[in-house]
Amino acid sequence: MNVITTFNTKRREKQIKTERKLLKEISIKMLQESVRKHFGYIKIQGGVFMQQGFDEACFDVAIEAYLLGGKVSKFGYSGEDRELVKKRCGEELKHFIDTLYNFWLYWSEMGISNQVDESIFYSCEHFVETWWSEGYDKGIKRLKLRLH
Repeated sequence: MNVITTFNTKRREKQIKTERKLLKEISIKMLQESVRKHFGYIKIQGGVFMQQGFDEACFDVAIEAYLLGGKVSKFGYSGEDRELVKKRCGEELKHFIDTLYNFWLYWSEMGISNQVDESIFYSCEHFVETWWSEGYDKGIKRLKLRLH
């Protein structure tokens, strides 16, 4: 008897395998340090309990951006310019930035002012782009070392 598998099933298995390999190279400590570096000055409503949930939301966005960078690194490895690769996934990056920004606006204790909003937005943008770049660099490294 033959086992019938679909292309989508095989593609999903390969994607999961690649994501697991990429995720082995980051740690919770790295994520925590990054959150403190980018957002350490913003106070959150609800105190310490909410801070933990807030950190986890930032971790989720960081991991998604990291995996996206790792996924598209194959284009950079094959010779495409880094900025073109970034443009290729610009819609997803914008979604991650907007999601994180809206989350920060909802939970931050700072008053609403344009200057503060802009500062939070740039922090979110830098945070997402940093993790995308980290994933992109790790993906290129894995491809160069033939660890894919």
